[in-house]
Amino acid sequence: MKTEISTDRTAAVELLRQGAIVALPTETVYGLAADALNPIAVAKIFEAKERPRFDPLIVHLPDREWLEKVVDLPAQGRQLILKLADRFWPGPFTMVLPKREIVPEIVTAGLDTVAVRVSAHPVFSEIIRGFGKPLAAPSANRFGRVSPTTAQHVLDDLKDQIPLIIDGGPTTHGIESTIVAICAGGIHVLRRGPITEDQLSEFDNIDNLASAEKVSAPGQLPTHYAPKAPLRLIEDVNYFSPDKNQRVGLLGWNPVESKKNFAAVRYLSERQDLREAAANLFRYLRELDVLDVDLIVAEQVPDRGLGAAIMDRLRRAAHRPVDAQDRPE
Repeated sequence: MKTEISTDRTAAVELLRQGAIVALPTETVYGLAADALNPIAVAKIFEAKERPRFDPLIVHLPDREWLEKVVDLPAQGRQLILKLADRFWPGPFTMVLPKREIVPEIVTAGLDTVAVRVSAHPVFSEIIRGFGKPLAAPSANRFGRVSPTTAQHVLDDLKDQIPLIIDGGPTTHGIESTIVAICAGGIHVLRRGPITEDQLSEFDNIDNLASAEKVSAPGQLPTHYAPKAPLRLIEDVNYFSPDKNQRVGLLGWNPVESKKNFAAVRYLSERQDLREAAANLFRYLRELDVLDVDLIVAEQVPDRGLGAAIMDRLRRAAHRPVDAQDRPE
């Protein structure tokens, strides 16, 4: 199968109607879309991504009118759910809610809940409205690898696995949507993202993050978003020394005193702007990875607000705690 990069939105709608999978831009990352109500089409997502079947998918809705067609809104929490939808949809915000039978088991990995959101991206919105039904659309990359923020990233990962990539330019947020569940204790954050806990706390209490031991939403596995090169998370780059003859790429936050220890350096944001850092995160990880470095060193960003979402991605990419020897005295 030859993969085409195009801006032909009509072709995307036609392929989706035929049960094919198509890569589409969203405001977070590029998604690999298929008819969410067609189990055979959804299975193609898992095959192309080599994604385990126990990892559920996000269902993107054409509009708010579809919410109660796919979700059985509970009486308890109903008003909170609708208020959150009013505030954050369309946008990078996903809610995990009780599903209706219309949603195939393959989409939810057998769970009785489904993750739903409405995308704000104009290209995605036009295509899903033209299609007229919900789309399942996880990130358009090989499972566990760095998420794609450009059409070229998708081609690099899924060339000859999918027929079409719709090019909508670089994504805005650069990290995946915030995912929440509504529970008795309030809003339960399952995955951090562009909508921060401070923003959510205006509506109700924020419960602790879910344990990764049980997958109840996408993006909860302990190892995820990983480049091919090993990634090491450190507090202060100026205390890092590479091994002899080791080629190291730096994903920096603070100015580095000397770049001689590094084969390449990318600063998430020279202005130390967390929104810019989030938008650059996956792109810079990919840029360092293609340089065939032996190791990528990522400096921690402030673990608050949007920085907490960035740190979540970096910790999963590294899947190891901050090394004790890299802590400043």
